[in-house]
This record gives sequence, C-alpha cells and structure tokens, in this order.
Amino acid sequence: MKLIATLAVASFTLICPAVHAQFVKGNEAVKVTAAGKTVETPLIQGRAGKLCRASDPCHAGAWHMVETDQGLMECTEPFARPGTCRASTYGVRKLPRLWIVKTGSVWQWCQYPDRGSKCVDMFARPPANLPYDAVQ
Repeated sequence: MKLIATLAVASFTLICPAVHAQFVKGNEAVKVTAAGKTVETPLIQGRAGKLCRASDPCHAGAWHMVETDQGLMECTEPFARPGTCRASTYGVRKLPRLWIVKTGSVWQWCQYPDRGSKCVDMFARPPANLPYDAVQ
C-alpha cells in the first residue's frame, strides 16, 4: 500500500509540473518583519533607457530573476519597472537567467540562485560588471 501511494505521488508530480518558487538565500533585498515582507529593487542609476516590456519580442539577453512584492519574477531588466516583468517560469522552462541579489549595499548579478556562484557588482565599471548568465 505504501508503494502505491508513493507511485501515485511521483506520477502526479511528473504529470502536473508546477513553477518552483526559488529564492536566493541571504538576499538582503528581502526583509521579513512582524509587519510583513518588504522587498527592495535596484535603483536606476542615471537616465532610464527605453522600456522593453516582458510581453514584447525586444528582449534578447538573459532574464533577470528579481524578488518583488509579487514574488519571484522574470524581468527584462534588473530594476523591475512596471511592464518589464512576468511570472517566473523557473523550474518549468529553461532560459538564460541572472539572479539579482543585494549584499550589504551592493547589488549583484549572480549566475545561479546562490550567493556562492559567480556574482559581479552590477554598478562596477566595465569589464568588472560583466555578468555570467546560465541556462537553467
């Protein structure tokens, strides 16, 4: 009986794939307090460029995985301006991705949802700010 229950759960998991909520442990942009959860996103430095909506075919690079008030989102930019994000497909769809992480006062692009992966300062001078994306 236990084997049948295990097989039923396993087959349900394979048949009904769900979007896996993922976060970066230690991301200081996300703070949980007694009042609730607050999330910071990076500020745009300098003049904002033209908006590339998540629904438009204008985005050719890696998707930025950004924690927002709505949860984990895939965005065309790290700043998560309105219209540039869509619901995360992490765990369901393989795409080039970068993870936006805050450590202290430094915003970073990380290769994986792990602060121990290759991370670079988003606002460093080139070439030190060139990110390492990965299909995941």
